Amino acid sequence: MSILDPAWTGLLYLLAAVLFILALMGLNSPRTARRGNLVGAAGAVLGVATVFLSARLDNIPWILGAIAVGSAVAAPVARRVKMTQMPQLVAAFNGVGGGAAALVALLELAHTEEAWVRLAIAFTLLVGAVSFAGSAITFAKLQELMTTRPVVFPGLPVVMAAVLLAAVGAGTAVVLSGSLPLALVLLVLGLAAGIFLVLPVGGADVPIVISLLNAFTGLAVAASGLVLGNVLLLVAGTLVGASGTILTRAMAAAMGRSVAGILFGAFRGGSTAGSTAVSERPVRSSSAEDVAVLLGYAQRVIIVPGYGLAVAQGQHTAAELAKALQLRGIQVDFAIHPVAGRMPGHMNVLLAEANVPYEELKEMTEINSEFKTADVALVVGANDVVNPAAKTSSGSPIYGMPILEVADARQVVFLKRSMRPGFAGIENELLYEPQTTLLFGDAKDSLTKVLGAVKAL
Repeated sequence: MSILDPAWTGLLYLLAAVLFILALMGLNSPRTARRGNLVGAAGAVLGVATVFLSARLDNIPWILGAIAVGSAVAAPVARRVKMTQMPQLVAAFNGVGGGAAALVALLELAHTEEAWVRLAIAFTLLVGAVSFAGSAITFAKLQELMTTRPVVFPGLPVVMAAVLLAAVGAGTAVVLSGSLPLALVLLVLGLAAGIFLVLPVGGADVPIVISLLNAFTGLAVAASGLVLGNVLLLVAGTLVGASGTILTRAMAAAMGRSVAGILFGAFRGGSTAGSTAVSERPVRSSSAEDVAVLLGYAQRVIIVPGYGLAVAQGQHTAAELAKALQLRGIQVDFAIHPVAGRMPGHMNVLLAEANVPYEELKEMTEINSEFKTADVALVVGANDVVNPAAKTSSGSPIYGMPILEVADARQVVFLKRSMRPGFAGIENELLYEPQTTLLFGDAKDSLTKVLGAVKAL
C-alpha cells in the first residue's frame, strides 16, 4: 500500500524533473558544475524515494540489497578514478544505463498485451542493447584493452545493414506477437549492432561516440518510462537524449566533421587512424633552462594544455608556472580547445582543480586572434588541436577541424614525451618549423624543471 497519494507523487516527480533541468544548467560552466552535479544527485534521490513511497513494491529486501551493492561498488570506483579515465567511467555508466533499460523492457513484455507498449518495449530493447554493447567497445578502446585504430573487414557495411534489417523485422514481430524468444533475438541483434557501430571508429573520435551513445541511453530510458508508466523516467530520459544529441553535434562541429563521417569514415579512409609510428625527422630541441629564458623574458605567454598534461597530472605545476610568470609582469592565458583531452571541458576541469582563475581560461574562438600578440605559445601535451594539417591538408583525417592558431605566435614550445603523433595518427608539420622548440619528457617533470629555472632567473 502506497504512502503518498497520486497528487503528491506527481508533485514530487515534477520537483525532481526541475532539479534535473537545473543540474543541466549548472553543468554549462565550470563555476557551477559541482553544484549542478549535487542538484542532479538530489533529484535522483528524490525520484527513487518517491517510487518507494508511492508504488506497491514486491521483493523490497532484494531491491535494497541491489542498491547497497551498487553503492558499495560505485562510490570507491568514482572516488579513485583519475580525471584522464573519466571518459571510460562515463562509457561504463552509459552502458549500464542502456543495459538496465533493455532488461526492464524484456521483463515487462510478459505483462502487457497492448501494441503501443510492445512498440516501446521493442524500441527500448534495441536501443538499450546498442548503447550497452557500443559503450563496452568504447570503454575497451579508451582503456587500451583493444586497438584504438578503426576495426573494419570486407563486407562490414553489408553485415551492418543485414543486422539492422533483421532487427527491424524482429522488432516488428515482437510488437505483433509479444514473443519472448523473438525479444531475445532482438536483444542479441541490438548487441551486434552496437559492436559493429563502434568498431570502425578511431581512438580520437571515441569521445564523440560516447556522447552519441549517451543520447541513445536517454532515449531508451525515456521509452522505458512509457513502458512502466513512470513520468520521471520519461522526462529524465528525454533530457539525457536531447542534451546528448546537442553535445554530440557540438563536438563534431568542433572537429569540423559530420557525425556520419565520424561513424562511417573508416569505410572510405577518412576516420582517424590512431597511428603510433615515431618520426625520425630532425627537430630543434632545447633544455628546460632555455625554455625558461624564453618564457621569463616574454611579455605575453599563451599556454595550450592537452591530453599529455592530463596524463602527467601536471595541471598544478602549470598553474604554478603561470603564477611565477605573472609575478614577473608577464600576461599569461590558457587556450582551451573544445575537444582537447578526451571529453568536453576536460582541460577546464583540470585547470579549475588547480585553482587557475576562470578569467585566464580562454576558449578557442576568443583566444585565436591573440596568438599573433604572443611572444611564446607553450603547448603542453597537445598535438592534433594545434596541427596546421587541419587547414592545409585536404587528405588529412582532421582536415576541416578548427584548431588553435599557435603557429601565429613568435615562438612555439612543445612539451612532448616523444615524437609519436596524436590520436589522429599524423605528423604535425609545426614541429619542424624554425620558430618551434621541443622539450622532451613527462609533462609534469618538464614543467617542474621549467618552473625551477624561471624562479632562478
